[in-house]
Amino acid sequence: MHKAALIVLSDRAAHGSRADACMPVMRERLGGAYEIVREIVLPDDAGALQAELIDLCDTGAASLILTSGGTGLGPRDRTPQATAAILDYEVPGIAEAIRAVSLASVKTAMLSRAIAGVRHRTLIVNLPGSPKAAGESLDVIVPVLPHALELLAGDPVDHG
Repeated sequence: MHKAALIVLSDRAAHGSRADACMPVMRERLGGAYEIVREIVLPDDAGALQAELIDLCDTGAASLILTSGGTGLGPRDRTPQATAAILDYEVPGIAEAIRAVSLASVKTAMLSRAIAGVRHRTLIVNLPGSPKAAGESLDVIVPVLPHALELLAGDPVDHG
C-alpha cells in the first residue's frame, strides 16, 4: 500500500478562524488504497511548506504528497514556488490535466499556478484550495497515481 501525506495551506484554517474542508475531500478521494501517514494544516508560509515537503520526501515517509491551497494569484499564494524550489523535476502533465478538466466548468481555473513534480521517489501534487475543485482534480488524477508511484518506486511496469 502506498503512503500518502495530505497538506492544507490556509492562514485562516491554520489559525482556527475557519474549519478546513479540503482534508476530508482528499482523504475520501484516495479511499482505502493509501495509508495516510500525515495530515497537517499549515499557514500560507513557503518556508513551513518546504520544510514539511523536504522532511516527507527525504525520509521516504510518503510516496505521494497532496497539497491543497495557495495556488492562486493572491500575495500569500506561494505553494507552487515553494514546491518548485525543492523538486528534482516537474511532471507538467498532471497539472495540465487538472486545469484542462477544471476549465470546462470554471473559467477561473486558468489562473491556477498549481504544479506537480518529484523529489527523490515522492510525487508531489498541488491541488486547488476549494473542496469542490480539489475533489474534481483528484477524480482526474487518482486513476493514474498507482502507475506513477510504481514507476517512481522502480517497480517493473507494463506500459502496454
